[in-house]
Order: sequence, then C-alpha cells, then structure tokens
Amino acid sequence: MKKILMLALTAFMAISIFGPVRALADSAPGDVIVTLGANLTADQRQAMLNEMGVSGSQVQTVTVTNSEEHKYLDKYLSPSQIGTRAISSSKITLGKQGSGLTASTHNITYVTKDMYINALATAGVKDADVYVTAPFPVSGTAALTGIIKAYEAKTGTTIPEAKKQVANEEVVTTAELGNQKGVGKDKATQLVTTIKDNLAKNTPQSRADVEKVVRNSAQQVGVQLSDADIQKLVDLFDKMRTLNINWNQVGSQMQQVKDKLTQLTNSTQAGGFLNQVFTAIGDFFSSIFHAIASLF
Repeated sequence: MKKILMLALTAFMAISIFGPVRALADSAPGDVIVTLGANLTADQRQAMLNEMGVSGSQVQTVTVTNSEEHKYLDKYLSPSQIGTRAISSSKITLGKQGSGLTASTHNITYVTKDMYINALATAGVKDADVYVTAPFPVSGTAALTGIIKAYEAKTGTTIPEAKKQVANEEVVTTAELGNQKGVGKDKATQLVTTIKDNLAKNTPQSRADVEKVVRNSAQQVGVQLSDADIQKLVDLFDKMRTLNINWNQVGSQMQQVKDKLTQLTNSTQAGGFLNQVFTAIGDFFSSIFHAIASLF
C-alpha cells in the first residue's frame, strides 16, 4: 500500500511540475497572431496581410465578426457608430516578460495607440506589440475585441468577460473625452493614465474614494470637466475597483504611454519657460522704448 501511495505521489508531483511547462510552451516571445475583420473582401484580406508582413498560410489568424463587436460595444456606442461590418484588423507580436505593451496604428481615426495600450493593460493583456490597421479610415473602436480574442487564443489566457467589457468601455470613454473641445486626445489619455497611477498609490475602498481620485487627477492634469464627465469616469473606474484590478501591473505595461506623457509635460514646461523669457525680454525693450520716448 505504501508503495502505491509513493507512486501516486510521484506521479502527482510530475504532473504539477511539468504540466505548466507544456502549457507555456504553446506561446513564446516573437510569436505572431493576426486578426482579420470578417467583412473584408479577399483582396482586402490579402492587402492587410501584406501590410503586416505576414503570410496567411504561415501565421495563425483569428476572424472577428460584427456580432462580436456589438457584443462588447452596444452598451457604449449606438448601432450606427459600430456599423454593420467588421473591418479593422490587427497583428499581435508577443514580447519578452516585462517588456510591456507597445502599439501603432494605420487608418485608425478615433482611437489612438495610447488608448489601446491603456485599455489592453486594464483587460490584463501583457508584454505584446500591437499593430491596428484597416484598408481605409475607420474609427477603430471595434479593434480591441479582436486583439483580446487573439491574445487569448495565442497564450491560452482566459480574460474574464467583465474585464473585456470594462476595457471596451474605457476605450470609448477616453475617445469621447478626447474629442471634446478643450481636452483633446493627448490630455484625455494623460488623465486616464494619471487616474490609474493614483489608484495604484491609494487603493480606493468606495465609490467616494474613486470620485476623489478622479477629481484630483483632473486637477493635476489641468483638465476642466463637466459633472457629467466626472461621473462617467467615476462609473468606469468604480467598475474597475470591483474587479480588483492590479494597478501596479497595469502601470508596468504602460511605459510607452508614460514616456510620451513625460515628453509632453517637459515640452509644455519648456514652452512655458520660453514664453516667460520672451515676455520678460519684450517687457524690457518696451520699457527702454518708453523711457527714450519720454525724453522727447
């Protein structure tokens, strides 16, 4: 009996040790997976593959349908905004552990690459380079659905439906905020990123805590928001609070966005300093001119 128990224990330990290794071996840094809109024509599909530099017969592809787009966007966009065709496509290249998320876009008019990075990090996508494209200009709001679907297929990761929903809501909310006069896409992204950073520093325990973080972050970024916009952001991040998102992990995936925002901040500060210098020089020469004029 002892011998049987020892054999069983040895088998269990072998499965425990080697099982995860086989699972992880299904994907590796450098692996590529492509998403293609289901309503692309044959010529458009080939054009997308050519643009991405891949061969359809040699790379894993995932098809994204319009019904899948509606599944994740109907709560946040009107049917006319989503449309009736799945067009946007993407290429996802897995990176090394700790490399973070990077993104670039082509023919995407509404959602920026930084918005994709932010939302993907929220969903739990890690260490990947994403390229989002279309054969003609499209909003890009539906692309996130395909990227997450492809990431799951390639890595074997299962992302909870609630996280997929909130990530899509984040993309739409940030894009809508960025289209407002006086805000802009860069400021909208900076605000969302700042909110996440502040949530990582002080984990909120209630909706009131979330609202405080949102208002403080808006003030920190220098964005004037209406009460309706404040509440929309509070609704979004309060949902995230209930999902127990690891904000430190999210932040580590968004270095590309943070670097860009740091550059923008430094540029703004430098511009403000130069404006002060030029203003001072102008005032100096103006005072000299008036002093000379007073002599005559």
